Amino acid sequence: MATHPQSPSSCNAFSFLSKVRDSANADLRLMRDRANSFRKLAMSFDRDFENYLNSPSALACRPPLPAEIDFVKNLQPRLSDVRRGGFGKKVMEPRSRIRIQLSAIRDAIVSEVGDMDGIVGFDRGKNGEEEHVRDWEPIRVLKMRLKEFEKKSKFVEKVKSSLKSTCKKPQHSKEVPPLDAPELLAYFVRQSGPFLDQLGVRRDIRDKIVESLYSKSKNLLLWHSLSGEESTFLVNGNICDDLDLRIASVLQSTGHRYDGALWTDHAKQDLSDNERRFAIVTTASLPWMTGTAVNPLFRAAYLSQSAKQKVTLLVPWLCTLDQELVYPSNLTFSSPEEQEGYIRNWLEESIGFRADFKISFYPGKFSKERRSIIPAGDTSQFIPFKDADIAILEEPEHLNWYHHGQRWTNKFNHVVGIVHTNYLEYIKREKNGALQAFFVKHINNWVTRAYCHKVLRLSAATQDLPNSVICNVHGVNPKFLKIGEKIAADKELGEKAFTNGAYFLGKMVWAKGYKELIDLLAKHKSDLGGFNLDVFGNGEDANEVQSMAKRLDLNLNFQKGRDHADDSLHGYKVFINPSLSDVLCTATAEALAMGKFVVCADHPSNDFFRSFPNCLTYNTSKEFVAKVKEALENEPHVLTPAQRYQLSWEAATQRFMEYSELDRVVNTEKHAAKSNADNRKLIAKSVSLPKLTELVDGGLAFAHYCLTGNEFLRLCTGAIPGTREYDMQHSKDLNLLPPLIENPIYGW
Repeated sequence: MATHPQSPSSCNAFSFLSKVRDSANADLRLMRDRANSFRKLAMSFDRDFENYLNSPSALACRPPLPAEIDFVKNLQPRLSDVRRGGFGKKVMEPRSRIRIQLSAIRDAIVSEVGDMDGIVGFDRGKNGEEEHVRDWEPIRVLKMRLKEFEKKSKFVEKVKSSLKSTCKKPQHSKEVPPLDAPELLAYFVRQSGPFLDQLGVRRDIRDKIVESLYSKSKNLLLWHSLSGEESTFLVNGNICDDLDLRIASVLQSTGHRYDGALWTDHAKQDLSDNERRFAIVTTASLPWMTGTAVNPLFRAAYLSQSAKQKVTLLVPWLCTLDQELVYPSNLTFSSPEEQEGYIRNWLEESIGFRADFKISFYPGKFSKERRSIIPAGDTSQFIPFKDADIAILEEPEHLNWYHHGQRWTNKFNHVVGIVHTNYLEYIKREKNGALQAFFVKHINNWVTRAYCHKVLRLSAATQDLPNSVICNVHGVNPKFLKIGEKIAADKELGEKAFTNGAYFLGKMVWAKGYKELIDLLAKHKSDLGGFNLDVFGNGEDANEVQSMAKRLDLNLNFQKGRDHADDSLHGYKVFINPSLSDVLCTATAEALAMGKFVVCADHPSNDFFRSFPNCLTYNTSKEFVAKVKEALENEPHVLTPAQRYQLSWEAATQRFMEYSELDRVVNTEKHAAKSNADNRKLIAKSVSLPKLTELVDGGLAFAHYCLTGNEFLRLCTGAIPGTREYDMQHSKDLNLLPPLIENPIYGW
């Protein structure tokens, strides 16, 4: 007959108790962390338990324990240890310090159950069938005593509730495989996008590198590490989403949570009042009738119509000498208040209502070489912190070429840039233009990436900038739509609306399309026999343009520039615009709004106008001749209400809110309430995924701040001397503190 240690019953019992020991060790490790919080409760337990043991009723009903079960006594903690905190020190020790004599347990079990087959605690009948399950006598007695104690003491209930609150079942029990080298390299290349963009590495090449590296690392371990729902998401997504979710899953398995990059400033405006504040910053102001002066003004007026939005328009203030160079008809202002009055009166006459928004000024200086206004000092400091919520930078590259101050994205919750001008096209026309354009292209990438969350390009004619989308967010002055409605009404009455032929209107500089116009007319002078074109405009190149047209004997009638809404221009039927340097020609939109034909080049700057039946585009010079003749021989179509709305500022404002993502930002609470199964993974990814792009963008902003702080480097790149800080004249005109000798460091 086999010895007891080798019998099936003892082996089963030994295995069972080993599992019990392991489970007990795990529970004890969890309980050790909260042992200190149980000390006070243990004292109460000590008193209640001793009172119970010493009570006559307990002594009367308590059966004697078997003398041979010594290990039960060894396992029971002494009450004095509990009272002195020994429960947390001795019982809650690591696994290596708990010593249970398994041989004693085995001998006790064998002596109790003998040579019976089966599992400990089961009695069987003579036929081997299980009759009932009976607890082992010592365990049964212990259970009975604990149940009676539980009825009289609240200690056990408190322990249970504490354990339930701390010992939660983990959501993800599956082990996530670690990252390998190709995955890390793929993620590094993906997150190094800003730096690679500055080096000229194309986006599609970067994506191919990432796909090549990551596809080699995809294996079954990744799919098994995720749930079935997540695997479906990965399969249906693109390679970049797969990689991001893979990185996020590994980080979440380690307990990591992403809290922000090195350069992130979390001390931003509190939006508890649920009122959003817009700050529109532009590079020009009335009475200079340029696009960056007029369009931001209309944008401020129509954004301010919402009761939940407060709008501030920040425009440059020029000293008297610069005003004489910029503003037409020798118009100057002695104070910002006087200029603000002029701006508001012009706006009210144009839109027909009094817009409720604030106008502020920042110091600026006029550059004769660039024919533009350069900010002086830190422009962002002229927006109070209480209004620093949403910033709209009209011409963000222009505003930030020499910006030396606080980072816009640190001060504001959301920064949107709107690109108005195709600077590269203008620069290419200058001496050494190709080389200059190369550097300006990378500088524009640099500053827009560092200072904007989102960039809107009015058309594809502009350079491709980081975080940019293409959308026309400009409308036309409402008075042009009224002119168009009047012309349509005259047509219905049978009156002749258009009495004149074709005209061109624009600032008289070569880059505005005058070179293309003269080339087309000179090449097809015979094909357009008898064709006369009236030209309206003033500018620096007026003498050269007129001299060349006279030398080529072209039928061009030059006249002084005038407002496009002038009564003398209403009778023209055809507006011709051959310009290839425009981003989005305002005059083209105004001509369409007045119900005229427009003949323009098949160019990205005119993509928005293609849907209008009165817009006639051409690709070749022969097509130009054909389109001009078609327009002169036919009558324009009357605009439908939908087409008129598409040209309005109401529609432009709606497009702006949508494409700049401001509808999501402004309606934060509404969008936060939307949740579904699809975006839960994206949310989990966003909170756990480190944003190396933010680190790169912050580094670019800091490097730009350091470089623009050096006056020598500023002058080498074409800055106006003394624009790192505003001068004494600006401080007097704007009631500012005297200029600082040394620039302070803002926001780093």
